[in-house]
Amino acid sequence: MSLLRIAIRNLWYRKFPTFLTMFSMSLGVALVVLVLTISGQIERTFEQTSNVGYNLIVGAKGSSVQLVFNTVLFLSEPVENVPYSYYMEYMPGDEARRKEYERIGGVLPEPERKGYYSSFTKGGFAIPVCMGDYVGPFRCIGTTPEYFNLLKHGEEGNLPYEFTEGRNFVDYSDENGFFEAVIGSQVASEMKLKLGDEIFASHGAEGGETHNDGFKIVGILKPTGTPNDRGAFVNIEGFYLLEGHVAPERDLISGIEKRGTAVAPEREGRLSKVRLPIDKREVTAILVRLGGPAGIGMQKQVNKSAFAIAVSPISVLNQLLEFFVKPVKFGLFILTSLVCIVSAIGILVSIYNSMSERKRDIAVMRALGASRDHVTAIILLESTMIAVIGGVAGWLIGHLAGPISNVWTKSTTGATIDIWSTVSSQELWLVPGMILIGILAGLIPAIAAYRTSVVESL
Repeated sequence: MSLLRIAIRNLWYRKFPTFLTMFSMSLGVALVVLVLTISGQIERTFEQTSNVGYNLIVGAKGSSVQLVFNTVLFLSEPVENVPYSYYMEYMPGDEARRKEYERIGGVLPEPERKGYYSSFTKGGFAIPVCMGDYVGPFRCIGTTPEYFNLLKHGEEGNLPYEFTEGRNFVDYSDENGFFEAVIGSQVASEMKLKLGDEIFASHGAEGGETHNDGFKIVGILKPTGTPNDRGAFVNIEGFYLLEGHVAPERDLISGIEKRGTAVAPEREGRLSKVRLPIDKREVTAILVRLGGPAGIGMQKQVNKSAFAIAVSPISVLNQLLEFFVKPVKFGLFILTSLVCIVSAIGILVSIYNSMSERKRDIAVMRALGASRDHVTAIILLESTMIAVIGGVAGWLIGHLAGPISNVWTKSTTGATIDIWSTVSSQELWLVPGMILIGILAGLIPAIAAYRTSVVESL
């Protein structure tokens, strides 16, 4: 009989303690795999998201991290807004600023004056973003068609946004007026939405009062692996016409709102071409793509102002990755590795405790011609098989359990975890590591078996 068959029969004879030992080992390995899988996918999502397609985010004075979280990751809530006229100071070129006033129906107050920051954005762009509403559990983002026409995504930041169905929304259409929307792939799948459906934003928070005007879905984005997959993007012109979205007049000195001044313009039906006046508009953030390498100068200039802040999203996301995500990943990896070591000790204890019961069996084997080396090899084979079987089972359990965590990762980071798509390079060491652990765990019992006296045991 071969040594392997003898080792298998020994394990089968002690099947219950063997199963418990394998199970503890598989749990330890499953924890390691889950940590590597989830943290690895979140890390990749952060890296993809950092290439947002613009250099700076400009918003109201406050926390830079909160501004990035709210604008890029759709996680936090907006602190305050800035006037629409302030956004127009970033428009590249005087002609663009003049056309924007004409488009909305206003008159350029100072036709000779250039946009204050237009020299920085010449050759680039500035895109307004309005936030604060929800569509079901997902964020509603009011913006312009340029959000999908000009922005890119992907690890290199060079991939255009594409549509599984439909098209990008437009400024005004004869069919839907200002009320068109584009939704991310995750919004479409989880809310069972399709082209032509209407979405209704709730005011202020998820579950808040729902607006009466709905937006017709004209496009569904292809999956991008970014937070945009869980965004509902609506035409900013329609967003301004929703109830409660009119900016009130404020006292220039105190900044206190003047009562009764937040009045929406009268309009007749959904196809009305009446737009909200410029002085009644606010934006949550401005996405700025610089036309040249003068970003630091513009950022310092904006940050000196009394009510605005300019933030580099790449810098903030990289800091978050370096100082939070990676250290947490390393700490969890060390913790779960300790669980595997404890499981290895369990293998050692399980086999060692059985040695007193097996001394007579070992002595009989020796009497029948088995050498000390054969007996040692059998013990080492037993411990190695426990470790390898438990390790492989844990690896499978870890990957099968990975998609379960989507309930948390999707809602917080937008990361989606599949069974096999996130196999990391660290996992390639698991099976060799399990073999090494099995050999080490079996060394002490093997030495005890090697020293077993045939005469005393018989």
